[in-house]
Amino acid sequence: MKIITAFLCSILFCGALLAQRIPAADYKFLQKKEDSLKTVAIKIIQGRNSADRFLADSAFTRIFVRALKTNNSFFYPFDSIINISKLYSPDSVFRIYTWQLVINENTIRQHGAIQMKMDDGSLKIFSLIDKSDVTTNMNDSIGDNKGWMGAVYYKIIQKKFNNRTFYTLIGFDENSIKSDKKIMDVLEFVDNKPIFGNKLFVMEKENTFYQKNASRFIMEFKKEATPRLTYDAELDAVVFDELVSETNEPLKKWTLIPDGEQQGFKWIDGKWIHTKNLFAGIPTQKYIAPNTIRDDKGNLIEANIKGGEIEKITPPL
Repeated sequence: MKIITAFLCSILFCGALLAQRIPAADYKFLQKKEDSLKTVAIKIIQGRNSADRFLADSAFTRIFVRALKTNNSFFYPFDSIINISKLYSPDSVFRIYTWQLVINENTIRQHGAIQMKMDDGSLKIFSLIDKSDVTTNMNDSIGDNKGWMGAVYYKIIQKKFNNRTFYTLIGFDENSIKSDKKIMDVLEFVDNKPIFGNKLFVMEKENTFYQKNASRFIMEFKKEATPRLTYDAELDAVVFDELVSETNEPLKKWTLIPDGEQQGFKWIDGKWIHTKNLFAGIPTQKYIAPNTIRDDKGNLIEANIKGGEIEKITPPL
């Protein structure tokens, strides 16, 4: 109980510090906007049909963009709007907001915005337009904010190389009725404009699931599966679960589930280099999934496949 109390106090303390940076008039205006946004945001999720959800999303976007253009809104937490992800870049240069709109069981679209703090103190807003539905090869696509491969982001990793700053974004896409996706993308600002995707992902070799060189890393998997794609600060690496088809049909992405083993990416000379030996010399117990689906001989354990033993995890928003 003491830990929970301390945690809540720390959140309130941080919120108070942010509030101190916003003049009273701006803060009051943003509070009013947040109250309106909170009401509309619920309808994006709970709308009875796609038309209702569309209308709610459109209204939310209009109000939200106006709020983000307000002076000092960069420091306003928007804490009560719980269905959108709100992430600051590690260097506090920008803030990225992402959320999803469920159109139907097989069509889920991500929406978002980048709020960028300019050197003169002004704010620049970029709306993110999800073009994943009309993109032939998401792995190779490179585009600006109007050609974004949508995801709800839960982590930003900042890296530098040759005086360029790269932000690696890790996110979740509730793709369809059969499968979900986790996406690792790269964002760079060129002339103060966002560019998503870059040929910085190098696999050891091309395989059934991933191409050798790509502009982003995408894991697509069975709806009930919960493979990891996360940044490990101790390793300074991105760790992900190996996938295997539970029906021995690897081209059917909706059959892919984690097999209990992990691989990863290390940032080397300005690229994310894939390696299967990420944990060499490190006790592996820390990284093995609680219920592997293979025995010591590599055979599938059918009971573990069908048991739904791994809890469904929602990415932190």
